[in-house]
Amino acid sequence: MASAIAQHANAKVVSSLRRVFVVGVGMTKFEKPGRRENFDYPDMAREAVTKALADCRLPYTAVEQAAVGYVYGDSTSGQRALYEIGLTGVPVYNVNNNCATGSTALYLARNLIQGGMAQCVLALGFEKMQRGSLSSVFEDRVNPLERHVMRMAESCGLEGAPMAAQLFGNAAKEHMKRYGTSPQHLAKIAFKNHKHSVNNPYSQFQTEYSLEEIEGSAKVFDPLSKLQCCPTSDGGAAAVLASEEFVKQHKLQDRAVEIIGMEMSTDLPSTFEGDIMRLVGYDMTKSAAQRLYSKSGVGPQDVQVVELHDCFSANELITYEALGLCGEGEAGRFIDAGDNTYGGRVVVNPGGLAKEIPE
Repeated sequence: MASAIAQHANAKVVSSLRRVFVVGVGMTKFEKPGRRENFDYPDMAREAVTKALADCRLPYTAVEQAAVGYVYGDSTSGQRALYEIGLTGVPVYNVNNNCATGSTALYLARNLIQGGMAQCVLALGFEKMQRGSLSSVFEDRVNPLERHVMRMAESCGLEGAPMAAQLFGNAAKEHMKRYGTSPQHLAKIAFKNHKHSVNNPYSQFQTEYSLEEIEGSAKVFDPLSKLQCCPTSDGGAAAVLASEEFVKQHKLQDRAVEIIGMEMSTDLPSTFEGDIMRLVGYDMTKSAAQRLYSKSGVGPQDVQVVELHDCFSANELITYEALGLCGEGEAGRFIDAGDNTYGGRVVVNPGGLAKEIPE
C-alpha cells in the first residue's frame, strides 16, 4: 500500500510539471582575455541578452526571473550585468558552479518554469577571465578541489604543471593503460574540434591544424599538448525560456524548441574511492545521462549532435563512454571510425574547441 501511494504521488508530481521551451538565444564572439576593447561583463550581457530578446521578439519586461552564471566576479555581478538591459526589479539568482556554471543557470531557469514559479525566465552566462592557466583566488581557506588533488597525489604524484591538466592528463593515461588507446586518439579529437571551429564565427580560434601540428605543439602535461587544451576566454551567452502557455499566448510556436529533459549530478562516493577517470567525473556524467535517457525516453542511439565540455581532449574521450555514445573502452575505435564528426554516427562539438573555462 505504501509503495502504491508513493508511486501515485510521484505520478501526480510528474504530470503537474510544465513543458519548457527555449524561444530566444544570443551570444557574443568569444575573445582572448583583454583583446577586445570596451568588453567588460556588462557589455557581454547587453550584447547577448539583446540578441536573445530580438530572437524571440520580446521586451525585457516579459522576463519574470533571471539566472545568471559566472565564476570570476564579485557577488551580485549578475544584477550589475542586467542593469544594462533594464531595471525591472525581477529576482536575479547568481550561479557559480565552475565548468557547469552556464548549464546550471539554464537548469535553474528551466526548473522555475517547470515547477510553475514563472512563465518566462532568462538564463545568462558570461565570463571575464585572466590570461594563462587557471589558479585559485582565495588562499586563506580550503580549496574546493582539495580532496581531488589529494586523491590524485596518492595515485599518481604531483608535478609542476597546471592542476587541471594533471587531473585530465592522468585520466587519459589511465584510459590508455586499461583500454589501449593512444596519444594520437587525443590528438584526433583536437584535430576534429579545431576543424569544426573554422565554420563558427563565434569561436575564439578559427584555425585548422594538422594532426602533426597538434601532436607537436608544446606539452602542457603528458600526453596533453597545448592544442588539446581549451583557452581561457571572454564572452557571454543568453537564452530566453518560456512555458507552453506563454509560447501560445505570444505566438512563438514557430521558434519554440522544447527542453524534453535535463539532469544534473555531482560527486558520488566512487569519485574518491575509484580511479582517476572517476575522479574527473566519469561516474557522475554517466549517472546524469542514464537518468536523462530514462526520463526522456531518448537513448544515446537517438542522439545526432552532442555539445560537451572538452576542456581537454582527454575529457571528451572519457565522456563519449560515460554518455553511452560508445561502449566502455571503445572510445579509441569510435574516434578512428570518424563516428564523432560529420559523416559518422554523431557530430560532437560542431562549434569547435571549448570556447572557455568555465563555460
